[in-house]
Amino acid sequence: MNTPIGISSGFDARAASAIAVCSVIWGTTWYGITLQLGTVDPTASVTYRFALASAVLFLFCWWRGEPILLSGRQHLAVFGQGVLTFSIQYSMVYEAEQHIASAVVAVIFAGLAFVNLALFRVLLGQKANWRAWVGAGLGVVGVAAMFLAELRRSGGGDEVVLGLVLALVAMVIAAAGNLAAWKAQKEGAPVLSSVAWAMAYGAGLVFLFGLVTGVGFTFEMTPAYVGSLLYLAVFGSVVAFALYFMLARAKGYALASYISALTPPIALLMSVVFENARFGWAAALGIALVLMGQVLLIRAPKGA
Repeated sequence: MNTPIGISSGFDARAASAIAVCSVIWGTTWYGITLQLGTVDPTASVTYRFALASAVLFLFCWWRGEPILLSGRQHLAVFGQGVLTFSIQYSMVYEAEQHIASAVVAVIFAGLAFVNLALFRVLLGQKANWRAWVGAGLGVVGVAAMFLAELRRSGGGDEVVLGLVLALVAMVIAAAGNLAAWKAQKEGAPVLSSVAWAMAYGAGLVFLFGLVTGVGFTFEMTPAYVGSLLYLAVFGSVVAFALYFMLARAKGYALASYISALTPPIALLMSVVFENARFGWAAALGIALVLMGQVLLIRAPKGA
């Protein structure tokens, strides 16, 4: 019998705390990424971020005495997670933020819950309660509102269209990465060591891509670059992804992915304050819709 992807019963304070912490961290990392752009090639920045995060996680597992070695089948699933989540997805996110405001990318990722539900339903036959579908659907409508508002505000220039498309594709890749993470879970891979290996694979692949394409792996010894790199690696990667995948295993990937629907208000505030971005009523409507959807998703009972 298939395990439902929908929200498991017993939504508790621990799950709420994990969602809150991840939302605050990821809500600020969207702007943190913009501090990585400029002098250093995004390919190099992605490599540095996940190489450092992987090393920290491996050291933490060693210190806690948690298993680090994985079986061949576990490595295969974790490799897929690394390719999708920590290589392709984040490379596209960094590129997208060179063309559109960081908050817009964050809002687009609010559609992740719906894509997760669809992928797990179609590919694995897993079911979710109708409230979960309605909640995730509201997130998609909110994303569409923000998408159209940004196109209208910018006049639909090529730069903006490219950024929006990159963000949309990155969001779908993120959902595929969740499938790989679910496979690693089914193979019995420990959550922390599997995330550490996935980040290591992702960093290695991005590094190889950089070598092949002639990327210069320079480094910027400024407070903004070093500080944002440390924040993105330790908090945005180690802490947030560890909590995210722990929550996903305990409560389902639909609920965990809806953290992406709670980060836009924080990302919007950061973008307005630090990027001088301006958003109108459509952005407010989009945020309201994804928050309404989040309430429905949390309240959704276990699927049949």
